[in-house]
Parts: sequence; C-alpha cells; structure tokens
Amino acid sequence: MRQKSLDVLEFDKIKTMVEEEAVSDLGQVKAREMAPQVDRSTVIFQMDETDEIAQIYNKLRLPSLSGLSQIKPFIRRSQIGGVLNVSELNTIKRLIQVQNQFKTFYAQLLEDDEEVVHYPILHDRMNQLPVLTDLYRTIHDKCDAHDLYDHASTTLQSIRSKISSTSHRIRQNLDKIVKSQSNQKKLSDAIVTVRNDRNVIPVKAEYRQDFNGIVHDQSSSGQTLYIEPSSVVEMNNQISRLRNDEAVERERILTELTAEVAAEADGCLTAEQIMGQIDFLTAKARYARKIKATKPEFTEDRSVYLPKAFHPLLDQETVVANTIEFAEDVETVIITGPNTGGKTVTLKTLGLIIIMAQAGLLIPTLDGSKLGIFENVYCDIGDEQSIEQSLSTFSSHMKNIVSILEEATPNSLILFDELGAGTDPSEGAALAMSILDYVHDIGSLVMATTHYPELKAYSYNREGVMNASVEFDVNTLSPTYKLLMGVPGRSNAFDISKKLGLGMKIISKAKTMIGHDEQEINNMIESLEKNSKRVDEQRIELDRLLREAQDTHDELEQQYTKFKNYEQHLMNEARDKANQRVKAATKEADQILKDLRHMRDKKGADVKEHELIDKKKHLEDQYEEKSLKKDVKKQKWDEIHAGDEVKVLTYGQKGEVLELVGDDEAVVQMGIIKMKLPLKDLEKKKKEKQQPTKMVKRHNRQNVKMELDLRGYRYEEALVELDQYLDQAVLSNYEQVYIIHGKGTGALQKGVQEHLKRHKSVASYRNGMPSEGGFGVTVAQLK
Repeated sequence: MRQKSLDVLEFDKIKTMVEEEAVSDLGQVKAREMAPQVDRSTVIFQMDETDEIAQIYNKLRLPSLSGLSQIKPFIRRSQIGGVLNVSELNTIKRLIQVQNQFKTFYAQLLEDDEEVVHYPILHDRMNQLPVLTDLYRTIHDKCDAHDLYDHASTTLQSIRSKISSTSHRIRQNLDKIVKSQSNQKKLSDAIVTVRNDRNVIPVKAEYRQDFNGIVHDQSSSGQTLYIEPSSVVEMNNQISRLRNDEAVERERILTELTAEVAAEADGCLTAEQIMGQIDFLTAKARYARKIKATKPEFTEDRSVYLPKAFHPLLDQETVVANTIEFAEDVETVIITGPNTGGKTVTLKTLGLIIIMAQAGLLIPTLDGSKLGIFENVYCDIGDEQSIEQSLSTFSSHMKNIVSILEEATPNSLILFDELGAGTDPSEGAALAMSILDYVHDIGSLVMATTHYPELKAYSYNREGVMNASVEFDVNTLSPTYKLLMGVPGRSNAFDISKKLGLGMKIISKAKTMIGHDEQEINNMIESLEKNSKRVDEQRIELDRLLREAQDTHDELEQQYTKFKNYEQHLMNEARDKANQRVKAATKEADQILKDLRHMRDKKGADVKEHELIDKKKHLEDQYEEKSLKKDVKKQKWDEIHAGDEVKVLTYGQKGEVLELVGDDEAVVQMGIIKMKLPLKDLEKKKKEKQQPTKMVKRHNRQNVKMELDLRGYRYEEALVELDQYLDQAVLSNYEQVYIIHGKGTGALQKGVQEHLKRHKSVASYRNGMPSEGGFGVTVAQLK
C-alpha cells in the first residue's frame, strides 16, 4: 500500500503500540514489519490466526513467553564451525522450554475441549513444532545460568577439584603470613588480595626486603607493594596450569554442545519462527483487548459497514463512536458540517480501520462489521494539528490529488478532506464536483468532506452518491461529533445567532432574504437528522439481536448433535451388554442341551430333538441386532384384519393387530409397546396353538431313600445321578443324606465331595463315621 497514506493515517503509531505488547525481540521485529496486505487469502488467513489467539487469550491464561529471544545468529554460527558460549546455549534452551510449555498448554486445551478443534491454524503450527527435548536436557544438564557445571565432564570436575584444593592451601599459607604478629606492622592491611590473577599480600614499601617473592603491583602512592610470597609461587603456577587445562576442557564441552545444536538447526529455526509468530499474535490480541476490538467479516464486494467505529488513537473514555457505512450501490459519501465537528476524524477512522484489518489486526467496532479488501487507500487529508501544515495549501492538495487520480483503480478507497478548499468558493465547488465525477467513473470508493453547500445537492443528481453530516448542538453551540449517514448538513446560523442574543427582528428579516425553498430544505434536513439517528440505533440493536439469535441457534444445534451422539452411544452400549448376556445364556443353554441329550441317551428320557432346537432358537432370538430397525422386504401380501398375529418386518418382532387406521396403517401391540405402523411393514402369521404344559411328577417322600449308592457308576454318570438325587432329597425335605461311593482309588469320593462343595442345596458334608461306612460314605447336610 501507499506509504504516504500509512503515514497520514498514523499506522506507525498502531504498530508501536502492538510492539510494546510483545514480550520478545522476535515479536517486536514482526510488529515493526507489520503491513497491510492486498491478497484476499492472505488477509483472511492473518485475521483468522489473530482471532484464534485472541479467543484463547480472552478465555484462558496463556503460558509465559518471557525469555524468548532470537537464536538465528547462534544457529548459523554453529553450522559454520563456531563455538557457542553458555549464555547463547541458555537462550536456545529457553526457546525449547517456552515451546514445550506452549505445546503442553495446547494439549491440555484440546483435552478440556470436547468439541472439534476450533483453532485449525494454531493446531497446524503446534504439529509443526519439533521435538527438541534431548537437546534441552543436554544443555540443562551441563550448563547453569553462567557457566558449565563441574559435573559437565569427569575431566572438568577433576580439574576444578584440584584448583579448589590448591587455592585452599594457598589461602591457608597466606593467612598464616598476614595473621602473624611479627608481620602486623609490615603489612598495609591484614588481608589477602588478587593481582594479575595471583594471590598476593599488601606489604609496606619499607619492609620489602623482609618478604621474598614477586611484586605484582603497587598502590598509586607507592607506599604499598603487592607481593606474591615465594612460598606460594609454585602453587599459583600450578593453578595457572590448571586454569589452562580447564579452559581447554571447557572449550571441548562447548564444542560438543554446539555440534548438537547444529544437528538440530532446522528444528531450532522452526521453533524460533513459530514461537516468534505466537508472541506477535499474542501482542495483537493484547492490543485488541485494550481497544475492545472485534473481528470483521471480509466480503467479496467492496462492502463497508462499521457499527459504532471509533479511532483507536483517541481516548476511549471520551471518543464518540459512529457507524460508518457505504450502503448498497453507494460509491461516494460526502460529509458536510462545521469545523472541528469530527469530519476529518471520520475519514481517518475509516482509512485506519481498513489498513488495520488488512494487516491482520482486530478493529475497534462492535461485532458484525463487514469490509471489502482494497488494493490501496489514498488520502488527501490536511490536519491543522499536523506538523506537515505546509501541505494544506491548495497547490499541495492539488499535487497530491493528481497523483491519486493517476494511480486509483476500481478497487481503491479514496479519502478527500475539504475537497476543493483553498481557492475561490465557486471554482472550488465546481472543481470538487468534477473530481468526484472522475473518480466515480473510475469506480473507486470515495469519502469526502466539504464546506461547499453546492455539494449538498450533488448526491441528488448522481447515482451512487450519499450525503452525510456531523451533528451540531445549537443548545451548547458545540459539535457532538456524531455522524449522520444519509443526511446532509444544514445551516445553523439563525439558531446560533439567536442563542448568542441577536435580536429576533434582525433574524426574522434575514429569514425573509433567503428563499422559501431553502428554508424548507433546512426543515427537511432537521427531520431527516432525527429519523436517521433513530434508524441507526434500531439497526444496531437489530444486528445485536440477530447475532444473539444466531449464536443461540448454533449452540442449540451443537447441543442437539451432542445429545444425539450420546444417545446413540448409550444405545450401542446397552445393545452390546444385552448381546453379551444373551451369548452367555446361549452358551449355558448349549451345555444344558448337551447334558439333556446325554441323559436322554442314557435313561431314554422322553425329550425330542426338535423341542431342544426350538428352545435354543427361542433363546437366540433374544440377540439384539446392530440396528433395531431392519430393511426387510415383505414376502406375503395377505389381507390383514384386527386381531391377526403379524410379524413387524422392520423390527423383527411379533405382534397383534389391535385396529386398522385408514387404508395403509394399523395399530400393533408388541409386548408392552403399542405402535402405529404402515401395513407394508406387517406380514401375517398363523396363530400358534397353546402347547399343553408338561407335568413333572413329584416323587413322594417315602419313595426317595435317604441314601444314594453310586458304586459301579462311571465318574460322569455318578455326578448326574447325584444331582438328580439331591433335587429329590430337597423336595422331600431331608436334612441329611448319605452318599455311598465306596473306597476304591478314592477318585469317586473326591469327585463327589467336590461336587457337594459347589452345590447350592448342600450346607456342608463330612466323611462317614466307622458305624456309617467310614471313608466309603460321605454324609451331606442339606440347607
């Protein structure tokens, strides 16, 4: 976009305010480089990514980005063989720590949010962040805030241990010298100090001959000499050698760490880029929250609808918000009104908001704003408070207008302040109308301010032109700064004069000097002002209600979808549990059938195979299908009447027809459920005959003995016989029975007692007493 327009609209001040909200130098650089874009997809993407972070920022507390800083120079140096110092390595470590904290925060955000991902752009960025945990741990384990840890390597630890012990011996040696009573008067001070990285003592110059050693320094007066006693020279030399060894080992460790950084260079640069962008977006979100900004909707056409917009650089406590709109088919808006009434501020507000939106910033309006995307914003604005006052002359204005007209396109927004001013009023008005006609032919969107009354009638003679005005309060003799779209400005000279005390006789005579038509126009404009304010307020309220209704609808639709999904989940869960129970019962039935067949084969019981199969089929019919409703085609088309037994094909259930409804529906009773169903879903069945109930004879008590002899039975046969006997014994109300199994190998005895232990009717059992048969008999106590 045109740099001059950005300067006039003070976009640089907006960038500075966003920059102040950034935490890192990465975010600050991006804020300084921020510029409006003209590509539609880029503009929408920028706005969406800002809005995502703003939503999270307004709902939650974002993790701290403190300490985040640029690492690109360090990475490049690591790749060309340089060696990074501890401070630089810690900067890289902090970047990794910040990205890991943000990844953890986002993972928790997804876990807490049961809905589908609401933040696709941020989600994609989080997936791009590399895994650098190993590099972080390596740096963290070897570097503290200022230096390498002693344990960074065994060699370094050994060297530093030797330096420490040698230094300790030197201090002890020197402490003896300075604390000696004989040396008190020879020393300037009883302390050990350091000169040229050597431990020395301060000796008075006149006692130099009393101390053997090396003089490393002297005081400015020459009265004190700093002497390294000969007794510690060798130890200090040893420390010097150890210091050199330490530096070599330190360089080796840093070289290794630098190599690891170089190996992860691409990942580190990706992390820097993404986290710097997140800091920049967070700065945008903070600024948006300060000015209570909202997200606009970008339209395909050149729409402009800014409800209750205000200039973001003005004091929010006192600024007057106005609705700025280019109605449908309107390409030019002409604003009239008194000086200092807010016309220029309106122009700047419109231009700055469009630039902010196309730079990816939320804009200072109420919700529901709509904007087109413009290739350029051109300004010819002269501000009396601007330091560029020299540009407000007619020639300067005209030079600027000429360049605008040369560059303007149908997809441009042009802002003219006091168009045609600075010259003869009649010529200026004519020139202003001619310029407006020219840009109207180009197709640009135009907003212009003017004092010329001739331009009030301009909109009535041109299509696509609308009047607007700034309101003036004659009671307070001051502007209200309220913008009235669709209403031209009216003259307030008579009202103001009356308020200031001019005599009514003079005012009445003045009114007779102007045409009747002009007086009627002023009255009409006054009426339009009132209607316009009322309609504007009603529209904003209507927009708010529509947004609330849409939000409520969306929320209800979302909740209904969640309910249906939960309902389906419960149905599936209940069906699965029921099916599991049926499977378990079917398996148990199979075992019972197997036992019954075995009994029939052994005892010749009167149990027919087809009866067993029917019973099993009846049990299997309880199995719940995955879909309760089945897509089954009708096979028989018999005529159905009330009282008929039918099969409901779509549910796979039997039922009875209670009554017919019309020609194609019937009321059917299925168990406890009564439903109205179409006849095409019903298939007539033959009524099943009631099967006679099979009577089971109960053995009389006197026919059931109190003992059961199992000797000679095979193991399986004995257990079957034992089961039948126990059932008969319970029916006979026996409290105690005797099971004779013999001694033999003991297998039958063990099997009988194991069976008794599990049997539901047996309270306890014991081996028989010698008089009862001993180990060949088990006595069972029945419940």
